[in-house]
Amino acid sequence: MQPSSRQEFTEYILRQLGAPVLEVNVAEEQVQDLIDDALQFWQERHYDGVVQTYLKYQITEDDVKKGLAIPPATPGKGVGSVGIVTTQTETSVAGTATTFTYYENSNYIQLDPAVIGVNKILQYDSAKSLSSSNMFSFKYQLVLNDLQYWGTIDLLSYSMAMSYLETMNFLLNTHKQIRFNIRQDRLYIDIDWKEIRADQYIIIDCWRAMNPVEYTRVWNDSFLKPYATALVKRQWGMNLIKFQGVKLPGGIEFNGRQIYDDAQVEIDRLREIMPTTYELPPLDLIG
Repeated sequence: MQPSSRQEFTEYILRQLGAPVLEVNVAEEQVQDLIDDALQFWQERHYDGVVQTYLKYQITEDDVKKGLAIPPATPGKGVGSVGIVTTQTETSVAGTATTFTYYENSNYIQLDPAVIGVNKILQYDSAKSLSSSNMFSFKYQLVLNDLQYWGTIDLLSYSMAMSYLETMNFLLNTHKQIRFNIRQDRLYIDIDWKEIRADQYIIIDCWRAMNPVEYTRVWNDSFLKPYATALVKRQWGMNLIKFQGVKLPGGIEFNGRQIYDDAQVEIDRLREIMPTTYELPPLDLIG
């Protein structure tokens, strides 16, 4: 049976370990914790554990105010350039003779915890962009003036002209600088906030973890099943190690150490093939 839910996945793991023929000495709470650990590892490392997503976010007035805020004149208070009191992150380092105080601006937006990586934010229109839909942009005026001749314009020449404009746009309007950490759930956008306005949208190119509740085929993944089984098997051996040498009726003896060692070998094998078989290869750095 192919598991399609968390309960079926749990039953599958126990069957792989010998249940119901054997009693698997692992508590239900331990099994669920280890399933969560296996899911986390799978989502963060496996190419099928994430999906590339484009999130649309609408900039609010508060976002702009935070981005435009300047460091406060007195500790604990900050007056933004738009005339509001804003919260700053303050860090003081006491030296031998001087205390140094640093302030960090709150130029970030909060992201969904399911987002585990951000590639970039797509270019947005601004008055300085050559590829803008703004009526004062170069591209807009070019299309506006040549619209009446479109029936006679050579498409090859038009395509070459547009490619040249895109090259100019790439050189003169670099990609926006961002910072993101998976444990922080904050996307810091290091831009000139005077170029962006409230109610404007930005598109975030990111990687989002697959939710097994929504996408039930996750439970049938060919890596997740043996990896979670090996984690539970190792826990089983760990639970039995303290009974090493205890004799049961009939002369049977617990061998938790062997179960633990066998499971650890399987875990090491799966972790070893993860980067070469299941991870996305790193992209070349082009400078």
